[in-house]
Amino acid sequence: MPDGNEAVRIDIVSDLGTVARDEWDACAGPENPFVSHDFLYSLEESRSACADEGWLPQHLIIQNDAGRLIGAVPLYLKGNSQGEYVFDYGWAHAYERAGGQYYPKLLSAVPFTPVTGPRLMVRPGGDEIGTRSALIAGLMEVTRQHGVSSLHVNFATETDADALEDAGFLIRHGQQYHWHNQGYASFDDFLDTLSSRKRKNIRKERQKATDSGLRIERLTGDDLTHSHWDAFYLFYQQTYDRKWGHPYLTRQFFRLLQERMRDRVMLVLVYDRDVPVAGALNLIGTECLFGRNWGSDGRYPFLHFEACYYQAIDFAIERRLARVEAGTQGEHKVQRGYLPVRTYSAHHIVDPGFRDAVERFLVAERDEVSHVMEYLDDHSPYKRG
Repeated sequence: MPDGNEAVRIDIVSDLGTVARDEWDACAGPENPFVSHDFLYSLEESRSACADEGWLPQHLIIQNDAGRLIGAVPLYLKGNSQGEYVFDYGWAHAYERAGGQYYPKLLSAVPFTPVTGPRLMVRPGGDEIGTRSALIAGLMEVTRQHGVSSLHVNFATETDADALEDAGFLIRHGQQYHWHNQGYASFDDFLDTLSSRKRKNIRKERQKATDSGLRIERLTGDDLTHSHWDAFYLFYQQTYDRKWGHPYLTRQFFRLLQERMRDRVMLVLVYDRDVPVAGALNLIGTECLFGRNWGSDGRYPFLHFEACYYQAIDFAIERRLARVEAGTQGEHKVQRGYLPVRTYSAHHIVDPGFRDAVERFLVAERDEVSHVMEYLDDHSPYKRG
């Protein structure tokens, strides 16, 4: 347990608003905006992540005998697998065909956000290993008390994944695409590291994206207004209408994001004359720019690449950020300088027979992920050597 003989109290919190913002953020750390109190509570308060949408908050917190928060886990009781980006629909169908009940399940993740970040969040300065162990023990006890089929920890850091694996969790590998800043002074400086053909292709795409007279703005902080968010929310809705049918995030969420986190937002808006026609939402970490959502009200050649990938690189170079995380899927990102990076999730399956089946699947899947990453690395757009 933390600090040897220190007494601690473990609780479940169904409303993050009852936890002091500074206390939560002391455990979450400043690096990743998605695990901040502002972001997670905005999801809850806006009814984007709530029981009616299949996300019942069950956050795990640990306090010492002085009432100080020393550890926390963002945790939800899930009634479905929507908005997770680590797909387990096949597991659910298989378990239910065998007569089991897969839902509800427990999930530690950031709703609707496929971004790696801390899940076993420990306040620095104390017995960090002991607190992490206490958090894992708490998760196992919550799983037992709820009587659920499984507990999942999605997009965990490698450190958290290692600790969970030591505790008996099954580890699943995935991949994303990240751009890494090698101290570039400009976008052209970055292009100079690419092969000639790839360099010419990107320059051509950037030119074609704005050939029709489109104007692009990057907005952050007090430059953001509610009219900007109105325009972006329309694009966000249209994207979900075309692809998935139901937008996860409410308009209220974006209003709260403006109020609480506008200095950590970088919104790309594209204008045709003075009319917004497309947008891309990014969040700013201490070392990373995180690409999140994109939408447009029409088809514009190469504009998606410009607004989501190239504008993000420009901004990261300008702010001297170490990397851009462009999210899941899309091998086309590799040819634009975003290389594959391994991601981790951890899974506790209660039923022994079902656990064995999932473990066999994960062994084969990890091999496939490794093969794909090796292939993509071999086809990197960067100059050899």
